[in-house]
Amino acid sequence: MKYTGHTFVYGDDVDTDVIIPARYLKTTDAAELASHCMEDIDPAFVEKVQSGDVIVAGKNYGCGSSREQAPIAIKTSGISCVVAHSFARIFYRNAFNIGLVLVECADAAENFSSGERIEVDLEAGHVKNLSQGKEFTFKPIPEFMLDLVADGGLIPHILKKQK
Repeated sequence: MKYTGHTFVYGDDVDTDVIIPARYLKTTDAAELASHCMEDIDPAFVEKVQSGDVIVAGKNYGCGSSREQAPIAIKTSGISCVVAHSFARIFYRNAFNIGLVLVECADAAENFSSGERIEVDLEAGHVKNLSQGKEFTFKPIPEFMLDLVADGGLIPHILKKQK
């Protein structure tokens, strides 16, 4: 699996209340959640994001509450994956459970600016900054986690296994 798009770069400790503010948690509609994704940290995000784009962030991305709406809002907004130095543990599992790919790559997190072109190759274990011609490696994502993503998340994965 390869993902190519433009980057949205954020710093350390981006919490779930910034990803999807609590005032919007009255709905379970993924499109409604996505329409408010990142608005408190980047008000123009929802206007600029294109399908396939990638968030690049620093340490502890997704910290805070364990709300599943955060990765749902990100995925539904069009973001194909998130590359960060590190992720909060619960956010990490919630993301894969809904079919959003997360890649831990400290070097990549420090070498991107917003708007640059990025390629994330899960099979090769590479993140490329296509704008700068730089390439970074990351520890491969376990196959069972990629299976969750390929199947659209944990529930579709379980339903597929039951058939």
